[in-house]
Amino acid sequence: MRIIGIDPGLITTGYGVVDVKAGSVKVLEAGTIEPNVKDPFEQRLFKVHLHITTILQAHHPDVVVLEKLYSHYKHPATAPVLGHVRGVICLCAAQQKVELVEQSVKRIRKALIGNGNATKVQMQEFVKRLLNIKSPSFKLDASDALGLALGQAHMMRYKLI
Repeated sequence: MRIIGIDPGLITTGYGVVDVKAGSVKVLEAGTIEPNVKDPFEQRLFKVHLHITTILQAHHPDVVVLEKLYSHYKHPATAPVLGHVRGVICLCAAQQKVELVEQSVKRIRKALIGNGNATKVQMQEFVKRLLNIKSPSFKLDASDALGLALGQAHMMRYKLI
């Protein structure tokens, strides 16, 4: 099964593509989409759309796992912005006819690490160890996206979803 995890953001959107077969996991691609913060809002959304569409077309996934919307009460303005980015990603999945699943960060971290309150850095270290990634420049958003894909695979394997 091919799974793409996406950690949405207007400044940085992380993505990770994995192939899961017979208990083994292979990373096909992982990275970030980072629109120019000086570009108009609609151009930044368009860049996310363009890149996600390209990734979906290149990898033909069985499922896209999108991080559920979370907004801290101290930063309420982030929710609508993230909603726009998530909407673009949902549109990409629909246009490419790929199943879309939403998962919360806490649920994924609980499934993989055993602690729903694990930090982004703890998730990154777990993903790097599990997938034998040596790159010191591996970004947090990319590791979160891979974590979404791995968590979805884990939950599907054990029928936790």
